[in-house]
Amino acid sequence: MTPPGAPLHPALRSTIFQKFPMIVSPFREEDSDAVAELARVSGLSVDVQAERDRRWALMWVARTTPGVRPSAFLLAWAVADELHLIHIATHPDDRRKGAAGALMRTLIAHAVEHRSRLVLLEVRRTNKPAIRLYRSLGFSAIGVRRRYYGDGEDAIEMVLVLDPKTGIVQKGRDEVELAEAW
Repeated sequence: MTPPGAPLHPALRSTIFQKFPMIVSPFREEDSDAVAELARVSGLSVDVQAERDRRWALMWVARTTPGVRPSAFLLAWAVADELHLIHIATHPDDRRKGAAGALMRTLIAHAVEHRSRLVLLEVRRTNKPAIRLYRSLGFSAIGVRRRYYGDGEDAIEMVLVLDPKTGIVQKGRDEVELAEAW
């Protein structure tokens, strides 16, 4: 847990001033159909039941209002002292409203609380909005996975390094020139 008074990365501070506040909650069984649909409309293949059954799987959903269908979800795997973002998806009608940012801040808060050292992810090199979001949260680009996706597109590997004792985001540096990735 972050000690009182410890500086947080600006992106982890209160979301009170967000234009569209999001309610993030742990995935529940009744979210299964909505998450499957979010995955489908986002072009992802997610076996929701299998992920629910994995001890190491972490899932959260985001909604604008309590009781409504989730507008976004995040799936991550906790392995040793690392978290690996597997999928994050927002319904196309609900993009640019802060759901992905709220979900990512929840993932990072979980990492801090559980003293994780790293949060890792891959992102399509053409997904500039996602790359901007990850950069705003303190992620650094550490590599390129050539032809990573089924359509042949490359992935940018990104990492957020945390001090496991304090939870403070450690300043990273890009090992890959992002301009060459775009």
